[in-house]
Amino acid sequence: MFYYLYKNKYLFSIEDKYDYPKVNNIPLITDELYFLYESDKKASKGSYAISDVSDLFSYEESIDLLRLKETKEIIPENIKWLIDNRKIKAVNTSYENYEERFYFAENKKKTVNILALGDVGSTLLMGLKLLGADIIESIGIYDRSSGKIQRFEYEMNQTSFPFEYDVLPEVHGISKDELFDCDMFVFCASKGVPAIGDEGKDVRMVQLEENAKLIKEYAVLAADKSFKGIFAVVSDPVDPLCATVLKESNNELLPEQIKGYGLGVMNARAMYYAKKNQGYSMYLNEGRAFGPHGNDLVIANSIADYDDKLSKELTKLAVEANLQVRKTGFKPYIAPALSSGAISIVYTLKGEWHYSSNYIAGVYMGAKNRNLSSGLEIEKINMPDELFERIKYTYNNLKKLGDL
Repeated sequence: MFYYLYKNKYLFSIEDKYDYPKVNNIPLITDELYFLYESDKKASKGSYAISDVSDLFSYEESIDLLRLKETKEIIPENIKWLIDNRKIKAVNTSYENYEERFYFAENKKKTVNILALGDVGSTLLMGLKLLGADIIESIGIYDRSSGKIQRFEYEMNQTSFPFEYDVLPEVHGISKDELFDCDMFVFCASKGVPAIGDEGKDVRMVQLEENAKLIKEYAVLAADKSFKGIFAVVSDPVDPLCATVLKESNNELLPEQIKGYGLGVMNARAMYYAKKNQGYSMYLNEGRAFGPHGNDLVIANSIADYDDKLSKELTKLAVEANLQVRKTGFKPYIAPALSSGAISIVYTLKGEWHYSSNYIAGVYMGAKNRNLSSGLEIEKINMPDELFERIKYTYNNLKKLGDL
């Protein structure tokens, strides 16, 4: 390994191809370290948290990053300790201005701005207000209707615990020009939501064309503002809309800045049926969800004792759960706004494990992950080939959708 020093930051790489001043080693005690690698920026992130030794020797991204890999490579013990404690940030030197990634995120309260206060946006706002006390400093809200902004500014700031009046985050109206003055921007605008009785096969995909037009404007605005925070996509279908944001920002946004929030509710729906049917109960302790919010979802009943038949049955129940709500005569937006939206966003900001879609080798796809100070970590697990083939099939379908 080769070690370097840059403005009091310690760097290292497997190959000696960087011009920074060299050092013999890194300090035995350090809180941050940067791993330099080079990978095609058209199919790889700008940075991420190193979570396994194999990351140091796998430069090209692929869907394989979801699987734990055995490696015979021997690395220094202090490097191994830093990996185990998630104190190494991988930085892709193929990106321009990659040195801007030589920092760890601050552990502080965050500011969140929400676009659109319809059914989903307003419900998500309530969830963030009530759940975000520990991590959210303030919530900015914007909608084309000034009346909605005023209403929710009144209502949310009149929501309080008794005798603890500064605990919950303040909610305030903002202008369109202020949308990206924050740590996280949450896109909840939507058009073309099918009416009750007009669902079709996958109601989420009906919205793709119209919502892609909507989100383009804000991707361009984020790029123009040199936005450095998280661009959170809650509107359906989240995975292709994330890809739209990256493309329409003219790659001014880094792939890892964009996250899609749709998989949380699919996990919660699988949990719902696992509680109702003992045959699926393993999911509660050992299950996982992968893929999009909708068709091509992959539910694994267990990663310890995977059963393909049970997993596909549970997947079907989770995928069709929204149709069951529609049969009651109501649109199914409350659970998505809370499970995929508010809860998953709060967990993101806290650096805790949650479900959301992230960039994997050119495709946005959902999996268990967390955002650490050192960057994004997507969970790696031992999984049977049968499960991996399902995940790969979904990945390839999402890739085809993004290529349209």
